[in-house]
Amino acid sequence: MSDELPVSGAWTEGDPVGRRQFFTFGTDRPFALDSGSVLASVTLAYETWGKLNSEASNAILICHAWTGDSHASGRAELGHPTPGWWDALIGPGLAIDTDEFFVVCSNVLGGCQGSTGPASPNPDDPNDLPYGPKFPVVTIRDMVRAQERLSRHLGIERWASIIGGSMGGMQVLEWAATYRRKVGSIIPIATCMQASAQQIAWGMIGRRAIAIDPKWRDGNYYEAAPGDGPAEGLSIARQVAQVTFRSDNVFTERFGRAVADRSSGDRFGLWQEFQVESYLNYHGEKLARRFDANSYLVISKAMDLHDIAWGRQSVERALRDVDMPCLSIGVTSDMLYPAYQQRQIAEAFTAAGAPTEFIEIDSPHGHDAFLMETEQMSAPITKFLGRLD
Repeated sequence: MSDELPVSGAWTEGDPVGRRQFFTFGTDRPFALDSGSVLASVTLAYETWGKLNSEASNAILICHAWTGDSHASGRAELGHPTPGWWDALIGPGLAIDTDEFFVVCSNVLGGCQGSTGPASPNPDDPNDLPYGPKFPVVTIRDMVRAQERLSRHLGIERWASIIGGSMGGMQVLEWAATYRRKVGSIIPIATCMQASAQQIAWGMIGRRAIAIDPKWRDGNYYEAAPGDGPAEGLSIARQVAQVTFRSDNVFTERFGRAVADRSSGDRFGLWQEFQVESYLNYHGEKLARRFDANSYLVISKAMDLHDIAWGRQSVERALRDVDMPCLSIGVTSDMLYPAYQQRQIAEAFTAAGAPTEFIEIDSPHGHDAFLMETEQMSAPITKFLGRLD
């Protein structure tokens, strides 16, 4: 692990803004959370593409996954070290056509790329220090309620469509259940209506990896020197997650049993790395450079808490009035959010009387296929959005 890794990869005020715009609310009336806590001020960082028409009827909301952010489309530039995470699907003439639609993507509440989260200054702290471990637990529903405030700010009363994969798909489903009159259609991808026991188990392991890193300091690490933050714990958490994002076939075909370092010849070393280990180490360090450990914890917990039936008695009652068209997309090799969960979504919306279609992406890439198999997803998304009034 590099000694030069930042203690946090969070965006902070003074960093290059890039294409981010900012919306702040809750200054006059605190924003209440499902946990019972309140936030005195909430800022959402967001980006937009295309133009909102005079009727405000052509808006599409894109919801990002766990470690995503608002930069869903666009080149790498100052403020955005990598290209948009869905750059092949969002843009002029693409499946989510910015010549036709006004597209919005915001960094979620609890995130670390411009939206209010653990790395943000705590307004109650006399020294303006970050919230750190004082940042409250948030839910997917809290994230959606914050996005709804953003939609009002943008003058959007009803989204033409809301689209997202993984944690983004959780937000999509919460939008449908909570604000059905404000949702014209939905495309949930590689997600679930309720986190399963196994999904919760994976999340817990990642959180524990961060918590046992002594440099995490119970979440109070922001004043530490570079290289003295919880990068090791965050890296291991990401490595665990990365295993669930890909399939066994992909790991086998790409790495097999190849050894990364043969300098010791045929002798075995306890820490001699297989190539797959080098791959995981790379992804762990990569995340530590651009994410915040406390945000990782908060968002992970929100995903584990995800349950559209919570407070609504059952899934059936939560979705009893939904009537918007739904395109549910699963991935054949997804071990984290198996395709049967996408079928369950389609079946639930069909039972509620909503026009529903289910498709399955045939890919060996596992859960990450929703980010990688853009060609396979382009045609059904284009067709689905083309049916909108």
